[in-house]
Amino acid sequence: MKRTVLIIILLLVLVDISAACRQLTPVPAVSAYADTTVVDSSFYSDEEIDSLAMHNVRLFPRPACYDAGVAPLNIPIGHEVVSFLERFCRIDTNYIEPQHYDYAFMLQNTNTFETYRITDNRDYSAIFSPEPNYKLGPYFGWRWIFLGYTFDINHIDFSHKNSQRQELDVSLYTNLFGIDLYYRKSGDDYKIRNLRLGKGVDTKPLRRAPFHGFRSSVKGVNFYYILNHHKFSYPAAFSQSTVQRRSVGSPLIGIAYTDHTVSIDWRQLHSLIEERMPAGSYTLPTDSAYNGVRVKYIDVSLSGGYAYNWVFARNFLLSASLSVAIAYKHSYSNEDESVATRSGFSFHNMGLDGIGRFALVYNNTKWYAGISSTFNAFNYNKPRFSVNTVFGNLNFYVGFNFGRKH
Repeated sequence: MKRTVLIIILLLVLVDISAACRQLTPVPAVSAYADTTVVDSSFYSDEEIDSLAMHNVRLFPRPACYDAGVAPLNIPIGHEVVSFLERFCRIDTNYIEPQHYDYAFMLQNTNTFETYRITDNRDYSAIFSPEPNYKLGPYFGWRWIFLGYTFDINHIDFSHKNSQRQELDVSLYTNLFGIDLYYRKSGDDYKIRNLRLGKGVDTKPLRRAPFHGFRSSVKGVNFYYILNHHKFSYPAAFSQSTVQRRSVGSPLIGIAYTDHTVSIDWRQLHSLIEERMPAGSYTLPTDSAYNGVRVKYIDVSLSGGYAYNWVFARNFLLSASLSVAIAYKHSYSNEDESVATRSGFSFHNMGLDGIGRFALVYNNTKWYAGISSTFNAFNYNKPRFSVNTVFGNLNFYVGFNFGRKH
């Protein structure tokens, strides 16, 4: 609980800072105004600003936190720090066009998917995944806040028959950094997508068969920093709060924490195989490690990658990014230590994870529509047992902005 509260507090602080950063406009170089004095308007009253403007003094734009109705950050920092942050957060409007409206409305279809591949060293493997979720719902935005709710089209029964399955995905996109929060807990609607019981064994009778002996959950947070944030805009691709006007890319660096739990009842799988497969056409393992297993591991990773926004026509954008993470995994199972070690479960593990994002957007600053997708891949690999997880979403949306800024 304490960890959750700390994550929420940190997110709110970062959102407050990002709100100020995202709406700063670039300041022309002083050399372009040889006879003009440049000052920061944040430290003058409205009356003083009017007086300065009459004496050929060019005013440094106020940060977004000085907009009407938005309180400034209550942090006692000096003028030098403020100036540094403003220069650091500044965007190049030759590449990025800022938002011109205060409000937005959007209708979005979200399709979620997940797949688990379980393998061992005996040439046995199984791929489990539930039916994809199809959701539809409205979103409403005010400046940098965007909230909405989507309904599961497949389960609009209000009887909570599918209440075991839970999903929560929250992403914050700014020019400077991004944050992903996710939580997924499976229901009992997994199906066998593929099963391998050794060479030459035909397992077609088991494909798409319902399997109720698999459970999983994953929760985590991912933070990444965009190095070329002055010119490259993630919001242009994924939140439509800006428009990318020129093609450009940026390196990415990040850190993530994820908690995974996977449990499999092999005895249920054995019963299903015996029910659907001809007798004598297969051989099943009989040692106790294959009665059932529960694997839980935490994953801490450092990532690096690259993102590119391609403006292939006016108001059109194609975006792609891929990051690879070196992950440290601390894991354990429900077996005692001796059985866990013998079965290939380790308390320490290093591996590779990955995250990809793709988007196709049309945005003329008033109307916008597009497609976006995000997927995450996690790998827990040991000599005798491996779990490979992939989950993500595919979104289709259309919307418009209104309430032009003055």
